[in-house]
Amino acid sequence: MLSMIGLIGGLLLLIYLTMKGMNLLIAGPLCALFVAVLSGLPLFPQQVGQGEANLVTNYMGGFSGFVTSWYLMFLLGSIFGKVMEDSGAADSVSKWVVEKLGMKHAVLAVVAACAILTYGGVSLFVVAFSVYPMALSLFKQADLPRRFIPAALALGSVTFTMTSAGSPEIQNWIPIEYLGTSPYAGWEVSLIVAVFMAVFGYWWLKRMIKKAVARGERFITRDNDPKVEDKKLPNPLTGLIPLLVVLIISFVFHDTLKQSALIIALLGGVIATYLLNRSYFKSFWNAVSDGTMGALVAIGNTAAVVGFGGVAQAVPAFKTAVEAMTSIPGSPLIGGAIAVSVIAGMTGSASGGQAIALPLLAPHYMDMGVNAEALHRTVAISSGALDSLPHNGYVVTTIRSICGESHQDAYGAVGALTVIVPAIGVAIAIVLFSLGLGI
Repeated sequence: MLSMIGLIGGLLLLIYLTMKGMNLLIAGPLCALFVAVLSGLPLFPQQVGQGEANLVTNYMGGFSGFVTSWYLMFLLGSIFGKVMEDSGAADSVSKWVVEKLGMKHAVLAVVAACAILTYGGVSLFVVAFSVYPMALSLFKQADLPRRFIPAALALGSVTFTMTSAGSPEIQNWIPIEYLGTSPYAGWEVSLIVAVFMAVFGYWWLKRMIKKAVARGERFITRDNDPKVEDKKLPNPLTGLIPLLVVLIISFVFHDTLKQSALIIALLGGVIATYLLNRSYFKSFWNAVSDGTMGALVAIGNTAAVVGFGGVAQAVPAFKTAVEAMTSIPGSPLIGGAIAVSVIAGMTGSASGGQAIALPLLAPHYMDMGVNAEALHRTVAISSGALDSLPHNGYVVTTIRSICGESHQDAYGAVGALTVIVPAIGVAIAIVLFSLGLGI
């Protein structure tokens, strides 16, 4: 009982400290200590026999294991995003989408620009920074409440693109290591779910905005609003080609190299961006340096959460919780989806939730004969649901740092689109897989 209190209390403490702005590199081990103490887990390896669980070994094992497995993907993904940003290629693509769709479809233009960039492999945070100034301009021209901009950015970035088949985002690639699948696993079901999330999410967002406008909400200008720079940008085609390079290379090599294909694909994207847009760079090597630092922060924060998970899964309460979730009646996919979604929600990280849950769940379900492709797609989509609770890093950064809004004003719409819509998408995926589609 005390172990369960420690586990739940540690997770709630992690959420609270994150929402209060504490660095995850501090909050992670601090909350792990809380779990260990209440569960009676020894703190140091010197206190136990060789190979036995303890706070330091388990925390650092989870932390370093995640870095070992995913550092190069994080590094090249971050660098790719930064060189796309520095060369103006990302701005060129998003501006082209916005111009084609126009002010009458302001919300759709924002969502589409984010979707194209995200599915092309550009970092979620870079996409938000890149599209925000144009989103602000469009919302101003259309006189729409600006508090819905974070929701529009999130709908295009972290829902139907992030976890869909073929996506170069890391949330679609982590299951490959544990299930031996490909990034295109369950693509038939993925396509149906992605279309649902895009259409339903867009309809819901438009409905929320329409109701707000009917109540008298309008766009309010601020003195510190960024301006869309009138600078010379590369041709949109030379911005789209690197995105296609990433997708094509990952497709060609995914059977032979599995998740390592993403390394070659992202490297190809970086090279293509440089060759096609080199005259537009402010400083290519500064972009590489900034991308490297961004990767270190991103993987460090995620690894800090995975390290916490390494301690959490060593205490008795975690085993009890996993057994409860994996023993849910009905399709085994339901238990897998709930387990991954809950862990991702508690840690505020889709990738962290997968990295913690899959080593435990994958062997269990594979031994039961669960279809690997169905499990891959279900896990990927479910990881993108509860992960977007208020303490999620992308949510906090997008709402507060990029858009300058408060959680009170903006999170309602963000939560609806990034938690509820993907949760419904998971349910649809499980039903379709249960009916034999895509298997």
